[in-house]
Amino acid sequence: MKWLITIVGFALLLVSQMFAGEHSALARVTVYWKDKASGANAAWNGVQLREGHCGVDPKKIPYGSKVVFRDAECLAVDSGPDVVNRKAARSCGRNAAERKAIVIDRFFYTKERALAWANANPHFMMVRVRAPDTEAAY
Repeated sequence: MKWLITIVGFALLLVSQMFAGEHSALARVTVYWKDKASGANAAWNGVQLREGHCGVDPKKIPYGSKVVFRDAECLAVDSGPDVVNRKAARSCGRNAAERKAIVIDRFFYTKERALAWANANPHFMMVRVRAPDTEAAY
């Protein structure tokens, strides 16, 4: 009986996390920037990007979600094949958790800002993801 109560309690905990609208995830964070070849629309899906945008796998992080990093909050508006197939996490993850991490591609307007941010921050980090219809609780 205790076993059944424990399982039910654990299941309720998981369900409440799914409907909370906010969760944390381990992410491999990569950067990209606008270049002359891409023009004003550097996005895979044609969206006009600006700083504060990021690329995500829309099956895991819906477009319009807020991705909260240590230093900023970004809006999920873009995607791309390397983000969806998690190429960066699979290729440079040092353990199973890192290799299974989601990939978030953070947009910067210039290459210099993007590389400066990438060099100043770890490749893998915990991020908070807030669904589009969720208000900040802090």
